[in-house]
Amino acid sequence: MKTGTPTPSPGTPFDAELAAHAPFAQMSAAHRRRFLEAAEELRFAPDELVLDPATGAVTHLYYVRQGGVCGEQRLGAAGPFAIEPGELFPVSAALGGRAVTVSYKARGDTVCLRVPAAVARTLAADSAPFADFVNRRMLQLLELSQRALHERFASSAVAEQSLEAPLARFVHGSPQAGLARRAPLAVPPGTPLAQALQAMHAQRVGSVLVTDEAGAALGILTRHDMLDRVVLPRRELSVPIAEVMSAPVHTLDVEQRAHDAALLMSREGVRHVPITERGRVVGIVSERDLFALQRLSLRQLGGAIDGATDLATLQEAAADIRRFATQLLAQGVQARALTELISHLNDRLAARCYTLLATQRGLDPMQGCWLAFGSEGRGEQTIATDQDNGLIHPGDPAAWMALGAAVNDALDACGYPLCQGGVMAGRPECCLTVQGWHERFAHWIEHGAPQDLLNASIFFDLRPVAGNRALAEPLQRFVTERAAATPRFLKQMAVNALEHRPPLAWHGGIAGDAIDLKLQGTAIFVEAARLLALAAGVDATGTRQRLHGIAAPLAIPAAEISAWISGFEYLQLMRLGVQAGGAAPAQANRIELASLNEIDRRVLRETLRVARRLQQRLELDYLR
Repeated sequence: MKTGTPTPSPGTPFDAELAAHAPFAQMSAAHRRRFLEAAEELRFAPDELVLDPATGAVTHLYYVRQGGVCGEQRLGAAGPFAIEPGELFPVSAALGGRAVTVSYKARGDTVCLRVPAAVARTLAADSAPFADFVNRRMLQLLELSQRALHERFASSAVAEQSLEAPLARFVHGSPQAGLARRAPLAVPPGTPLAQALQAMHAQRVGSVLVTDEAGAALGILTRHDMLDRVVLPRRELSVPIAEVMSAPVHTLDVEQRAHDAALLMSREGVRHVPITERGRVVGIVSERDLFALQRLSLRQLGGAIDGATDLATLQEAAADIRRFATQLLAQGVQARALTELISHLNDRLAARCYTLLATQRGLDPMQGCWLAFGSEGRGEQTIATDQDNGLIHPGDPAAWMALGAAVNDALDACGYPLCQGGVMAGRPECCLTVQGWHERFAHWIEHGAPQDLLNASIFFDLRPVAGNRALAEPLQRFVTERAAATPRFLKQMAVNALEHRPPLAWHGGIAGDAIDLKLQGTAIFVEAARLLALAAGVDATGTRQRLHGIAAPLAIPAAEISAWISGFEYLQLMRLGVQAGGAAPAQANRIELASLNEIDRRVLRETLRVARRLQQRLELDYLR
């Protein structure tokens, strides 16, 4: 029933109420006044119909003031969804002048403001924040949420240069480049070495690129290379630079990010990365560019780890990894990049532990292979992470198992707790020969009971980290090929993937007072991606890579894949925020809903709905 039309002004409580919610918080007071002056207040009794497809073309936009509205999907579609105070609906239908496709009913006593769609369209033309919001609501909410997380940790950051910066920032002439950027020094492959060195000296740069006629990178020579490639071999300065350059050269595209360059430098042990555009070199980024303003750098951390000769040094490095992660979170580095960087550094620390302790025990580390499972195997470790690892050994299981236990204890001392489920290289079931691992995986795939597979699921994320990595390659191929050919196994994996459900109430809102962001959130996407990748024969281990990989073989629309990836990475970002805030280990993935701002609650609810739709797909594909 309608109760009248308020005529508020910006000084009334109505304006303060609007200003607490997006997009009104970003709008001017004058534009909020226009919205309010056009609004009429409507009250609805519990379960009273607000809108449905039979209503016809929607002529008004609704803003929920009190209570809530439940949208009920047609039979066979995704479940109901909740619209809570501070939210607008139905945006697309109102602005497009079409009928809604779902029914909207009041949840309890509900109060709404109703604004003519014509007014909303005019407002969108005049107010950029309002237009931006109604045209791309979820993206806007994600941006606001990420900005809030960045601001939360920015005060503790010692870094001022974001690893999310596009590499275009380091290209001469780019609008994003600083004034001091200049074109990289490049010479043809036949250039005499003396001439190239004179050019480096004249321009005061630490490297010279060697390019072909099309501008593609053929090699690079840096000051760091001079000792090994020129001075000690006593090369004549008249030789062509092509004879002493480092080749092939590692390059990145101009569209990639600074964190990609940082990761490449650390992995390949280089200090300069040429930037290309359509194959032609257009710039160069150095380690100094990336980390000049940072106290900690990826290369410095990696060097400290690789050069460690005792446990105390590794413990210090592990603490620095966690500080570095918090620092990058404050810079606004996204979840994918941050978890990749954390996993990369943790890999190096585990590899150093393994190599150091194997050598101390008289074992050749290249005779075995250290394996990572679970989040480390997927390259998705967060700040708070325990151990999931194994070992391929060549024989003498007692000696290698003792090594595994020693590495487990060392990692525990570095802040990576022992796995409560016993998935550790120091256990007999996780320290096996190549044949032993083959037999174990074959049993799980061919004969494993549902509980066995539930306990073993993280093993299917296996990735070699240290030692003789070639030992793991046939095992990885075996798992991918055998799993895809075993329908019974895939069905049991689907049952396990549906073990935990997103905490959504019947009306579509979030149920409960708190949520486990891992168990009730990211794990849903991880389990589904693992199953679908195995079914499609995709050999990737990362959740994002798996989801991208299944799109073509399983004919899944790009928009659906994008929604799954965005949902997973948003939950990962929330986990990182909780952990960077100093949560106790037992609470490292738990978040109280009352602690969330309005935007985060809304995005979290939408993300959980995406998770529910993903599980509904698994049910339709595997359990019918």
